[in-house]
Amino acid sequence: MNRLFAALTAALLLLSGVARADHHMADVKEGPSCKYCGMDRAKFAASRMVVEYDDGSKLSACSLHCVAVDLALQIDRTPAAIKVADFGTQALLDAEKAVWVLGGSKPGVMTKRAKWAFAEKAAAEAFVKENGGTLASFEDAVKAAYEDMYQDNKMIREKRKAMRAAKQPAAAPAAPAKQAEKAGHAH
Repeated sequence: MNRLFAALTAALLLLSGVARADHHMADVKEGPSCKYCGMDRAKFAASRMVVEYDDGSKLSACSLHCVAVDLALQIDRTPAAIKVADFGTQALLDAEKAVWVLGGSKPGVMTKRAKWAFAEKAAAEAFVKENGGTLASFEDAVKAAYEDMYQDNKMIREKRKAMRAAKQPAAAPAAPAKQAEKAGHAH
């Protein structure tokens, strides 16, 4: 009887965790991939963002890098809300109220200088203690995204070029040259 109770309890805990994670990921169902880079937003759930514009349109992005691209391109539209995933829980929160961490040893998404958001200052401070980086505001994080844009785009292009080269099959050996002299035509 104890084993059955323990198994049922474990199953309920597991299912409640899955439901909780699913609840935090509802935006991923609406926008499963990033509009700009095509990255899987579920895979990069800890950095994903949603921008809701005042005209009712939405952007689903993988990271602050891609949100910065959109904000630059949508200069005549005003964001009504900008949401970002909490690094720890992956729940979306107001990006302007989040505590951001810039840099550190944990690699960023679409950027050399990581930009992570946290709902709680204590969680951000614990992250900095373990991984390095500096605490920042949303304004600081966006400014950093624009400052990093050229180098980040260059890095992304180089990575994608290398990935394409790795996927290409080995070149077939060149066909032997025709002997033009046989036909009496040497070019």
